[in-house]
Amino acid sequence: MRARMALLHCGIKPELREVKLSDMPRALLTLSSKATVPVLQLSQGKVIDESLDIMRWALSIADPDHWLENSHVSDLLIIESDNDFKPLLDKYKYADRHTESSELEHRQNAETFLKLLEKRLNSHLYLVDDQIRLADIAIFPFIRQFAGVNSHWFSQSGYNLVRLWLNRLIESSEFKTIMHKYPVWQEYDSPLYLGS
Repeated sequence: MRARMALLHCGIKPELREVKLSDMPRALLTLSSKATVPVLQLSQGKVIDESLDIMRWALSIADPDHWLENSHVSDLLIIESDNDFKPLLDKYKYADRHTESSELEHRQNAETFLKLLEKRLNSHLYLVDDQIRLADIAIFPFIRQFAGVNSHWFSQSGYNLVRLWLNRLIESSEFKTIMHKYPVWQEYDSPLYLGS
């Protein structure tokens, strides 16, 4: 999701190959043995198989709204999100598999990061400053997942500014475009392109 948003924002419209994670095509596994998505193969053959690396590559081609500005702040927030918050989010989402703690305890552990975001949003419209930056796009899919685990609780929680921030990003035209459902790719399908 975050890689697609960056590609679209930067005006890069790669050929898309939608896959089922439970039935990875051999062509994808040949490109990247990690067996995860997204994977981007550049025209020169180079493969990028980390969403954040795809985002940074796209922004190195074009950064029309200066998402890379204040990158030192973005980088710190993204590191905390990816390294600390994301594992806690996974435990909250799949609490039935992580029975060492209750769903409530998993949520409370993950809320530490939401408190940090709420505090930052008390000073700015977005996570870094008053403009969308790399951190916003890199982090918001995970906050969207967090909100979706128990949407009723989230809608009543004290994270008012996080909710407003999340809704602004969800209502963006780029998000609505990348959420378009594409058919699962078959080897002889005609090409489909991001944004088409």
